[in-house]
Amino acid sequence: MNTGSCIGISTMKPYCRVLLIGYKRSSMFGFSPEKSNHVVTDNLLKFHGRRSRRCKSQIVGYIPVIDSNRRAFSVSNSNLGQSRVFGTSCHVNQSKGRGGGRGRGVLVIPFVASDFRNHSTSVETHVNEKNFERIYIQGGLNVKPLVIEKIETGHDVVKEEESRVEFNGPSVNIDNLKGLNEKKVERKVSDIEEEAWSLLRNSVVSYCGNPVGTVAANDPSDNQPLNYDQVFIRDFVPSALAFLLNGEGEIVKNFLLHTLQLQSWEKTVDCYSPGQGLMPASFKVRTVPLDGSNEAFEDVLDPDFGESAIGRVAPVDSGLWWIILLRAYGKITGDYALQERVDVQTGIRLVLNLCLTDGFDMFPSLLVTDGSCMIDRRMGIHGHPLEIQALFYSALRCSREMLIVNDGTKNLVAAINNRLSALSFHIREYYWVDIQKINEIYRYKTEEYSTDAINKFNIYPDQIPSWLVDWIPDKGSPQQNYGILSLIEDKWEDLVGQMPLKICYPALENEEWRIITGSDPKNTPWSYHNGGSWPTLLWQFTLACIKMGRPELAQKAVALAEKRLSVDQWPEYYDTRSGRFIGKQSRHFQTWTIAGFLTSKMLLENPAKASLLFWEEDYELLETCVCALSKTGRKKCSRVAARSQIFV
Repeated sequence: MNTGSCIGISTMKPYCRVLLIGYKRSSMFGFSPEKSNHVVTDNLLKFHGRRSRRCKSQIVGYIPVIDSNRRAFSVSNSNLGQSRVFGTSCHVNQSKGRGGGRGRGVLVIPFVASDFRNHSTSVETHVNEKNFERIYIQGGLNVKPLVIEKIETGHDVVKEEESRVEFNGPSVNIDNLKGLNEKKVERKVSDIEEEAWSLLRNSVVSYCGNPVGTVAANDPSDNQPLNYDQVFIRDFVPSALAFLLNGEGEIVKNFLLHTLQLQSWEKTVDCYSPGQGLMPASFKVRTVPLDGSNEAFEDVLDPDFGESAIGRVAPVDSGLWWIILLRAYGKITGDYALQERVDVQTGIRLVLNLCLTDGFDMFPSLLVTDGSCMIDRRMGIHGHPLEIQALFYSALRCSREMLIVNDGTKNLVAAINNRLSALSFHIREYYWVDIQKINEIYRYKTEEYSTDAINKFNIYPDQIPSWLVDWIPDKGSPQQNYGILSLIEDKWEDLVGQMPLKICYPALENEEWRIITGSDPKNTPWSYHNGGSWPTLLWQFTLACIKMGRPELAQKAVALAEKRLSVDQWPEYYDTRSGRFIGKQSRHFQTWTIAGFLTSKMLLENPAKASLLFWEEDYELLETCVCALSKTGRKKCSRVAARSQIFV
């Protein structure tokens, strides 16, 4: 096919009319469309009292990045440029019910036509801005909808083959590179895996007939699902990996693009709006009556940015997980075109600008409030919790790999490298505890007032918990990553017990529990976030074991979980010190429990694919010191004395 012009690639079904994403007040692609006879308006406020995304506001298309001066609408004669954006409005007949996004509707074509060839767009960057860069797209990130009747290239009308994830049958594709013209190799799965795949597929949520995620839990006996019927960013990650490892990439691509749409929304809590790069904690596909009709319905996306959560806290981890999953999608499928899209590159930069903004903090770790990650209730992890720092490090590594370096991004890439260097040292030096470190802390001097202080955080010996002195193994390891796995192996009964894996150890108890959690009845000692056992952590443990050459530890944990998960109906978490009981408020058929198990099985069966999801250590990060680049006279750095003690 001869192609002279393109807008982008999308997995949406092909139609001859195109609708670009609609936002308020300004332009997404650098132009302001003229007024048309039909304007798409958002009437969801009439329905739900809050903003939601309709099918009419659709995924922006793939825009191949050719050089540093790339333009949003490019001209290409390559097959890569045969691309479009397809907008849909999903209407559901009343007689077929209102499945809350699970069913498939009838796609209705929008109305207005316009000429896209006369509009030129570009992305400008100001490289000398203090906040690394500002992304100018002639008016911001919002645009009134523009509809294109059809796209003609040469003598042909651009066409696209329909691509859809198939959710039938229990077979698992082991040779899992979808779209690479390789023959699929299938194996017969065990009964528990067959059950798990069936449950995972039943949890899939559709938006306008396309899969966009999985609900948090799909328990048919649950009469009060609360927000467990929503698609959570963090919860979907193991589901996404399971689908990707099985050669089913469409649902992951759709998820990444639809959540990217939600990133640019206005979020307001008590008349205050957080940063623009914030990703939602979750979203729900709602089926609402079509305007002016009592028989037709349409799908809308209704996001939650933390304003409905228990802690009313913005989800810091959502944007970090989104970046990590974006890289995983490219590595497993080989479809790197997605991460090169202008809108996706912009999304990465918005998340990073939000994380790298200057503030009052003196440390390279990310400062967050309590409840801003997987532990989304009061648990005393405000400040610099390790979970957030690990995700932050991974997101920075992923972003450095995916960002296209040009004049507009070079300052941001430099900032990423500087932050990675400082963060790597900081975590390895100040978050690491072994028997030698405890003894060193025990002998610390206190009240040191100088830049050469050894006890930088003024830790008093009495702050060392008595249980830790007796619990931590005498033997250590000079390499921290091996040391962590050795600790889990040595303390298997405490950290794994009868169900992997403890979310934290030990539990908060007695007065400490009452003060820190506010006597939270869900986070009682050895339950839920307070020392509960979470099977979904199995896939992360498996990945770590494969990386460090200890797959037998992961196999042991997977075998332990396999004995109970199906029998116990796939609980969200387990209670008691050893993980013996199903959690007292645990949901059954928890999707990330199911997906974590499947992902672990596939990673162990195909370690080569596991290697795509992690990096080798970057030793230069520990050798490069930002202080040496400073032009000020304050060049003293704590690394000089401490570097010899750090082993990765």
